[in-house]
Amino acid sequence: MSKQQPSTEGHPAGEGFIPHLAVDAVIFGFHDKQLKVLLMQYSRTHLYALPGGFIRQNENLDAAAKRVASERTGLTDIFLEQFHVFGDLARHDPSPFASFMTANGDEPDAGHWLLQRFITVGYFALVDFTQVTPTPDKIFDSCDWYDLNALPPLIQDHTAIVNKALQSLRIMLDDKLIGFNLLPVDFTMGDLQSLYETILGKSLLRPAFQRKMLSLGILVRVAKKYSGGAHKAPYLYRFVSK
Repeated sequence: MSKQQPSTEGHPAGEGFIPHLAVDAVIFGFHDKQLKVLLMQYSRTHLYALPGGFIRQNENLDAAAKRVASERTGLTDIFLEQFHVFGDLARHDPSPFASFMTANGDEPDAGHWLLQRFITVGYFALVDFTQVTPTPDKIFDSCDWYDLNALPPLIQDHTAIVNKALQSLRIMLDDKLIGFNLLPVDFTMGDLQSLYETILGKSLLRPAFQRKMLSLGILVRVAKKYSGGAHKAPYLYRFVSK
C-alpha cells in the first residue's frame, strides 16, 4: 500500500490514527444576546453529537483539532482553545457508533477501533453565528445551531462536555475575548457588557463592570459615538493591539 494514501476513519484498525484518543469541539455561536451550540446529526440516525474526530499519527494535537472542526463543520479560521480532557470509564459507550455504521450499511465487529474506549481532548470556540455557514461532511445529515438551553439528547458524555466548556469559557473570558473577534473594531462599553451578560447568563452592574474592564488593560478609548446629543454619546473603545 502506498504511503501517500490518506488515513480513513472507517478502517477497522484505525490505520494512520492514534488509537483510543479523540478530539471534540464545542463551538459556541453568539449574536445579539443569543448563545448557541453547533451540533451534528449522524447520517440516517437520530444521534446528535459535537463535532469530533481523531488525531493522525503524524499530526500535532492542536492542528488535529483545527482540521477536525473544519472537516466536520466547514468552518475555518476559528479560535480554538483546549479546555479539558475527558477520560472517565463511564463515557465509553460503543452503541452510537455501532448504530451509525449499521444504519449506513456497515456491520462492524466488536474489535473495530471506533467501538473501543476513547479519551477525548475538549476544545471550545466562540464565533458570530451569523457570519458563518456550517456545512456537514459526508457522515452527517446536518450541522446546525441549537439554543444552549434547548439541546437535544447527545451521545455519550457530550452534554457534560458542553457544560464543562461553558464553565471554562466563563472563567477564561477575560483572557480570551480578543481572540474571538465577536465585536466590531470600535464598540461601546454597553456592547461589551451585553456580550459578557449573554455568556455569563446574568445581569451585571454597569459601574462595577466598567471598572473591571478598564482595569484589565485590554481596552483603549478612541472616540465618542455620535448618535444624539454630545453629552449623551457613549465612548467608543477598541482592544489594545498585541
